[in-house]
Amino acid sequence: MADGAEDKVTGEDRRGGSPQSVTRVIRLLEALCASNDPVSLADLSRRLSTPKSSLAALLRGLADEDLVVSADGAWRLGPGAFGLGSALTEARRRLHSSDLIREGMRRLCERTGETVLLAVGDHEGDMVTYVDLVESRNVVRYSVSIGDRRPFYATAGGRALLATCSPEAIASYLKRVAPRRLASTTEIDLATLTQSIEQARADGYAQTVDQAADGVTGTASVIRDAAGGVVGALVVAAPTERAQGRLDELARLTLEEAASISRSLGFR
Repeated sequence: MADGAEDKVTGEDRRGGSPQSVTRVIRLLEALCASNDPVSLADLSRRLSTPKSSLAALLRGLADEDLVVSADGAWRLGPGAFGLGSALTEARRRLHSSDLIREGMRRLCERTGETVLLAVGDHEGDMVTYVDLVESRNVVRYSVSIGDRRPFYATAGGRALLATCSPEAIASYLKRVAPRRLASTTEIDLATLTQSIEQARADGYAQTVDQAADGVTGTASVIRDAAGGVVGALVVAAPTERAQGRLDELARLTLEEAASISRSLGFR
């Protein structure tokens, strides 16, 4: 440099992805968004597990841009934050939710090598409908048409959606539909199905092997929007022969991508 000063590359500058300071700014703004009242520096430090000195420096920088303001020794969002929020809302309106979901579906298809579906429940609550898909490039792959419908109880997508319902609603559904075999190993025992759905609730995903059809393994996790509502179930559908030995991997990838899509839709 002309003045003889030496550039200093810190560990944060060398990190791939988001530097730690940027991550802290995001978490800081999220904490202020979640609070109805101004938040003290000490409180922010506890909530974010971050030293007060680091947060104070960030807050001063944000205050310079009117993103935050000091109020009686505490901090709240400033007018700049609301202007930024309006701009982001407009950008999100232009970039439709369906585009964000499909982008995530493509990523999951590339990561798994398998067909990826978006399943939604019908108004009666007895069937799932596949409303979008990204098909695997493998010669041997699971194939389904947009608009095809399957019973909730026999599909990974259906069980993932059921897992978001109350125990009473699940019990009512299972009694109403009287499960029947769609494949040689379709589970139709009500107690076992209930246990599978509860397991999906605990795990955050559902996985079925040869349930809706022989030779098909499904893995699904729900996508949520900014209000916490269920948009649908993200489903990876694979030939069972190829899925065996990688069930845990498929579950992890599906969970990760469903969470990523949900974040892009504003879910926190």
